[in-house]
Amino acid sequence: MRVAFAILAGLLATGSASPLEARQSGNPFAGRSLFVNPKYSESLERTRQAFLSRGDQTNAAKVQHVQSKVGTFVWISNIFLLRDIDDAIRDARAAQSRGENPIVGLVLYNLPDRDCSAGHSSGELSLDQNGLNRYRTEYVQPFAQKLKAASDLQFAVVLEPDAIGNMVTGTTAFCRNARGPQQDGIAYAIQQLQASNIHLYLDVANGGWLGWADNLKPTTILQKAGSNARIRGYSSNVSNYNPYSTNNPPPYTAGSPSADESRYATSLGNALRERGLPTSFIIDQGRVALDGARKEWGEWCNVSPAGFGQPFTTNTNNPNVDAIVWVKPGGESDGTCGMSGAPAAGSWFDAYAQMLTTNAHPEIRAGGGGSPAPGPSSTSVAPVPSATAPAPGGNCAPMWAQCGGQGWSGPTCCAQGTCQASNQWYSQCK
Repeated sequence: MRVAFAILAGLLATGSASPLEARQSGNPFAGRSLFVNPKYSESLERTRQAFLSRGDQTNAAKVQHVQSKVGTFVWISNIFLLRDIDDAIRDARAAQSRGENPIVGLVLYNLPDRDCSAGHSSGELSLDQNGLNRYRTEYVQPFAQKLKAASDLQFAVVLEPDAIGNMVTGTTAFCRNARGPQQDGIAYAIQQLQASNIHLYLDVANGGWLGWADNLKPTTILQKAGSNARIRGYSSNVSNYNPYSTNNPPPYTAGSPSADESRYATSLGNALRERGLPTSFIIDQGRVALDGARKEWGEWCNVSPAGFGQPFTTNTNNPNVDAIVWVKPGGESDGTCGMSGAPAAGSWFDAYAQMLTTNAHPEIRAGGGGSPAPGPSSTSVAPVPSATAPAPGGNCAPMWAQCGGQGWSGPTCCAQGTCQASNQWYSQCK
């Protein structure tokens, strides 16, 4: 962990200003509900209908609870999806008009040459094709402008999942060459997103990736962002499967001070505190692997079996943790790996969503929710027709299936509904 902590310390150093400048006081989630994303609820409707078609009212009710009550982050993973910020702002204002007090969770995720080590979530921007300048001008600037203009809302923004992890452990020339420009990119995003209604969480991978004792050594981003740059803290376990807290750590965690994500927040937080750096975390529990599902920490792709985890709560039993949240929307694929039949990263994987529902956290099984308790439901989900197969002899995609996108070689017509673009890589029959 020494290397990881050294990178963190450098990234968070503020030059001549005190490192304490890199703080925002007060838990921004306290007294608020996490924004329930209607677009995610729409995706889950296919899952609910699948259970109903089999007469499984119990699991259908779990899905409906997630659709209407469980907040998730909205991923803005390319320039095209910047429009989803406008939709989230509109829907959050509607929730406010109903007496709710939401905080909108967003993921800023579009660094050039991102995911340099795995490649399953490679993005649209490349450093050798003016990617850093495009990232700044076409992505970060409008992202920041939209949030600052919506000063009546509060935003929690996760900054570039996995970037620091790849900076620490990425040994290929591709990763090494990306490290400096990516630091510049994140620093620019922090600089642009300085506003009282924006709470920034720099992603620090997870305890299995960076949580070892020889890595616990803080990293040049805030230094590059400037002496007035502030972040609230860090996000961990984004799109991963580590439990928040466990009394029975699996064998592969032996020797680590970060056998679960709460311990990671404690061990890394204590090391950061010694240097006067922020110590607050949010931890993703959207999908949690069941005991015995993994043989090693390195299993990260569509892990099976897994289940929906603890819904949003600020009751974390750890002073370093602001909230347990769902950052990765359960049901979106990690890539063409892991559980059989997995589609490309970001595509809807309904078999996986059904498994997550079946193994859901007790609060979802009981129809409860996290804390604080929201007021009226922040979205209303109307029933839609169940998925149907193409007409006999036809070759069109069924309802909710993929029907287009860059590189797509399958059917481009819909047996039911119309083919609607979610982004340049993925269109779906709706």
